[in-house]
Amino acid sequence: MSGLFLVQLTLSHFRSHKRAALDLDGRPVAIYGPNGAGKTNLIEAVSMLSPGRGVRRAQSEDLIRKQEALGWKVTGHLRSLHQMHEIETWAEPGTSRQVRIDGKAAPQVALGRIGRMLWLVPSMDRLWIEGAEGRRRFLDRATMSFDPGHADEVLTYEKAMRERNRLLKDMVRDPHWYTALEIQMAEAGAAIHAGRVQAIAQLMEGQEDAETSFPIADLGIAQSDDGMIPETADELRQALADSRPRDLVAGRTLIGPHRSDLDAAFRAKGVPARDCSTGEQKALLISLILANARALARDFGAPPILLLDEVAAHLDAARRASLYDEICALGAQAFMTGTGAELFEELGARAQHVEVRDDDGRSVVEHLS
Repeated sequence: MSGLFLVQLTLSHFRSHKRAALDLDGRPVAIYGPNGAGKTNLIEAVSMLSPGRGVRRAQSEDLIRKQEALGWKVTGHLRSLHQMHEIETWAEPGTSRQVRIDGKAAPQVALGRIGRMLWLVPSMDRLWIEGAEGRRRFLDRATMSFDPGHADEVLTYEKAMRERNRLLKDMVRDPHWYTALEIQMAEAGAAIHAGRVQAIAQLMEGQEDAETSFPIADLGIAQSDDGMIPETADELRQALADSRPRDLVAGRTLIGPHRSDLDAAFRAKGVPARDCSTGEQKALLISLILANARALARDFGAPPILLLDEVAAHLDAARRASLYDEICALGAQAFMTGTGAELFEELGARAQHVEVRDDDGRSVVEHLS
């Protein structure tokens, strides 16, 4: 069987899980149990097999099971298209996270080259009504799903910007100190903007392609302060140079892709996402995740692994059944959590079912089918 899915997952001393192991076959995975049992911890462990800090954006130290404080480890056997990879990621107390792929040390970005992963968690429910930072992060993860190298561009840009901001705070006025940093920011920033634009085009195409019960969102990029969006490296370099006096007053860089925002509107109603109802905002998010998955299925050759935490609880029965039908039609391995088995009845034998319960502060995982 080709595709992209985890065949085996093992956790050691990860949050509430002292040890857990799952044998998987590529079907969606329905995970249920009471609140606090460790369901989200299980999904978070899967997310650590992708680049970045996972679904909770936690520091490595925070993932360590407190009772033993021995360090944590997550191991996954990943079938990616026609190849099998063993992924190990871990951190000891006081050390940074390490990654090994097929027995060899690897940078985190390499995880994005052998697999793709998307997620939707409850903390994202306020995406459309909170600040622009969360929407930029959402867009950058979508962009990274198509082009793992996007992460390197973001890191390069942010590193150069931090150095420029240090000069600004120190009130350095000599232009020679800024030139090299601004060239570096301009080149990386133009690549970031181009990647985001391309990702939005692919998300829009992914929405248009499918008949779905989830709404279509019209997407675009705006400067968060309603200013200009320099698109080319030359435009951004000149804009940074021109903005130095203003930036010196502010003590930070006020123009560039770190100030961009993701615009979204409910197409059928012509209403900005921020003005939609809570249910409509959730439906728009699900629509974008599904569109991202469809586009990746074409681009990468297989749909991504989906992590959908507590997604079923926010949908009525009809939309819940539609979501499950779309996931199964896509052929994606989706890890989904909910408080009760009844939330996954519509999936039946199309999914594997896993119960998680708490045993005196330790999560116990039982494979039911």
